[in-house]
Amino acid sequence: MKKVLVINGPNLNMLGIREPGVYGTVSLSVIIQGLTELAEVLSVEIESFQSNHEGDIIDKIHEAFGTKDGILINPGAFTHYSYAIRDALSSVQLPTVEVHLSNIHKREEFRHHSVTAPVVIGQISGFGVQSYELGLRALLSHMQ
Repeated sequence: MKKVLVINGPNLNMLGIREPGVYGTVSLSVIIQGLTELAEVLSVEIESFQSNHEGDIIDKIHEAFGTKDGILINPGAFTHYSYAIRDALSSVQLPTVEVHLSNIHKREEFRHHSVTAPVVIGQISGFGVQSYELGLRALLSHMQ
Protein backbone atom coordinates (compact mmCIF):
# COMPACT_ATOMS: atom_id res chain seq x y z
CA MET A 1 0.00 0.00 0.00
CA LYS A 2 1.35 3.44 -0.98
CA LYS A 3 1.94 5.92 1.84
CA VAL A 4 1.33 9.64 1.35
CA LEU A 5 2.14 12.50 3.70
CA VAL A 6 -0.40 15.33 3.61
CA ILE A 7 1.08 18.62 4.85
CA ASN A 8 -0.84 21.80 5.58
CA GLY A 9 0.97 25.04 6.32
CA PRO A 10 0.22 28.17 8.32
CA ASN A 11 -3.30 29.33 9.09
CA LEU A 12 -4.90 26.30 7.48
CA ASN A 13 -5.92 25.16 10.96
CA MET A 14 -8.31 28.15 10.81
CA LEU A 15 -10.18 26.96 7.71
CA GLY A 16 -13.91 27.39 8.08
CA ILE A 17 -13.35 30.52 10.16
CA ARG A 18 -10.71 32.43 8.20
CA GLU A 19 -12.01 34.40 5.20
CA PRO A 20 -14.85 32.02 4.28
CA GLY A 21 -15.48 34.01 1.08
CA VAL A 22 -12.01 32.99 -0.12
CA TYR A 23 -11.39 29.62 1.55
CA GLY A 24 -14.92 28.32 2.15
CA THR A 25 -16.63 27.18 5.32
CA VAL A 26 -15.21 23.66 5.56
CA SER A 27 -12.73 23.02 8.38
CA LEU A 28 -9.36 21.34 7.86
CA SER A 29 -10.51 18.35 9.93
CA VAL A 30 -13.46 17.83 7.56
CA ILE A 31 -11.14 18.12 4.54
CA ILE A 32 -8.77 15.54 6.02
CA GLN A 33 -11.66 13.22 6.91
CA GLY A 34 -12.88 13.32 3.31
CA LEU A 35 -9.35 12.74 2.04
CA THR A 36 -8.96 9.80 4.43
CA GLU A 37 -12.17 8.26 3.09
CA LEU A 38 -10.97 8.74 -0.50
CA ALA A 39 -7.59 7.24 0.41
CA GLU A 40 -9.31 4.10 1.71
CA VAL A 41 -11.18 3.73 -1.59
CA LEU A 42 -7.92 4.25 -3.51
CA SER A 43 -6.02 1.82 -1.25
CA VAL A 44 -3.51 4.39 -0.06
CA GLU A 45 -2.48 5.25 3.49
CA ILE A 46 -2.30 8.94 4.38
CA GLU A 47 -0.74 10.71 7.32
CA SER A 48 -1.88 14.28 7.91
CA PHE A 49 0.21 17.06 9.44
CA GLN A 50 -0.44 20.78 9.95
CA SER A 51 1.88 23.41 11.38
CA ASN A 52 2.19 27.15 11.51
CA HIS A 53 5.96 26.76 11.89
CA GLU A 54 8.31 26.48 8.93
CA GLY A 55 10.90 24.36 10.73
CA ASP A 56 8.29 21.81 11.83
CA ILE A 57 7.15 21.42 8.22
CA ILE A 58 10.74 20.98 7.07
CA ASP A 59 11.35 18.34 9.75
CA LYS A 60 8.20 16.48 8.66
CA ILE A 61 9.31 16.54 5.01
CA HIS A 62 12.69 15.13 6.04
CA GLU A 63 10.97 12.38 8.08
CA ALA A 64 9.10 11.35 4.92
CA PHE A 65 12.37 10.31 3.28
CA GLY A 66 12.42 6.52 3.15
CA THR A 67 9.05 6.19 4.91
CA LYS A 68 6.55 7.73 2.46
CA ASP A 69 5.96 7.30 -1.25
CA GLY A 70 4.72 10.82 -1.94
CA ILE A 71 3.67 14.16 -0.49
CA LEU A 72 0.54 16.24 -0.96
CA ILE A 73 1.23 19.76 0.33
CA ASN A 74 -0.63 23.00 0.81
CA PRO A 75 2.20 25.23 2.00
CA GLY A 76 -0.15 28.16 2.61
CA ALA A 77 1.73 31.48 2.64
CA PHE A 78 5.05 29.60 2.66
CA THR A 79 4.29 28.86 -1.00
CA HIS A 80 5.41 32.35 -1.91
CA TYR A 81 8.66 32.73 0.01
CA SER A 82 9.91 29.61 1.77
CA TYR A 83 13.02 28.55 -0.05
CA ALA A 84 13.73 26.33 2.95
CA ILE A 85 10.56 24.27 2.33
CA ARG A 86 11.37 24.25 -1.39
CA ASP A 87 14.85 22.90 -0.63
CA ALA A 88 13.44 20.27 1.77
CA LEU A 89 11.03 19.02 -0.91
CA SER A 90 13.85 18.95 -3.42
CA SER A 91 16.19 17.10 -1.07
CA VAL A 92 13.86 14.17 -0.29
CA GLN A 93 13.03 13.73 -4.00
CA LEU A 94 9.57 12.31 -3.34
CA PRO A 95 6.84 12.93 -5.90
CA THR A 96 4.90 15.91 -4.55
CA VAL A 97 1.74 17.72 -5.59
CA GLU A 98 1.07 21.27 -4.38
CA VAL A 99 -2.55 22.19 -3.73
CA HIS A 100 -4.42 25.39 -2.91
CA LEU A 101 -8.08 25.93 -2.14
CA SER A 102 -8.21 29.29 -3.92
CA ASN A 103 -6.84 30.15 -7.33
CA ILE A 104 -3.61 31.86 -6.26
CA HIS A 105 -3.23 33.37 -9.73
CA LYS A 106 -6.48 35.33 -9.42
CA ARG A 107 -5.54 36.87 -6.08
CA GLU A 108 -3.08 39.48 -4.89
CA GLU A 109 0.07 39.85 -6.96
CA PHE A 110 2.34 38.45 -4.23
CA ARG A 111 0.38 35.17 -4.32
CA HIS A 112 0.96 34.61 -8.04
CA HIS A 113 4.44 33.16 -7.61
CA SER A 114 5.17 29.80 -5.99
CA VAL A 115 8.76 29.08 -5.00
CA THR A 116 7.80 25.44 -4.36
CA ALA A 117 6.20 24.81 -7.78
CA PRO A 118 9.50 24.17 -9.61
CA VAL A 119 10.28 21.16 -7.39
CA VAL A 120 6.85 19.47 -7.42
CA ILE A 121 5.27 17.40 -10.17
CA GLY A 122 2.27 19.70 -10.41
CA GLN A 123 0.06 22.30 -8.80
CA ILE A 124 -3.72 22.29 -8.40
CA SER A 125 -5.46 25.44 -7.25
CA GLY A 126 -8.86 27.05 -7.25
CA PHE A 127 -11.11 24.03 -6.77
CA GLY A 128 -11.75 24.43 -3.05
CA VAL A 129 -11.86 21.15 -1.14
CA GLN A 130 -11.67 19.28 -4.45
CA SER A 131 -8.11 20.59 -4.90
CA TYR A 132 -7.01 18.07 -2.26
CA GLU A 133 -8.93 15.19 -3.83
CA LEU A 134 -7.66 16.03 -7.32
CA GLY A 135 -4.15 16.38 -5.92
CA LEU A 136 -4.24 12.97 -4.28
CA ARG A 137 -5.55 11.34 -7.45
CA ALA A 138 -2.88 13.07 -9.55
CA LEU A 139 -0.14 12.05 -7.14
CA LEU A 140 -1.25 8.41 -7.13
CA SER A 141 -1.51 8.39 -10.92
CA HIS A 142 2.04 9.69 -11.15
CA MET A 143 3.34 7.08 -8.66
CA GLN A 144 1.88 4.13 -10.60
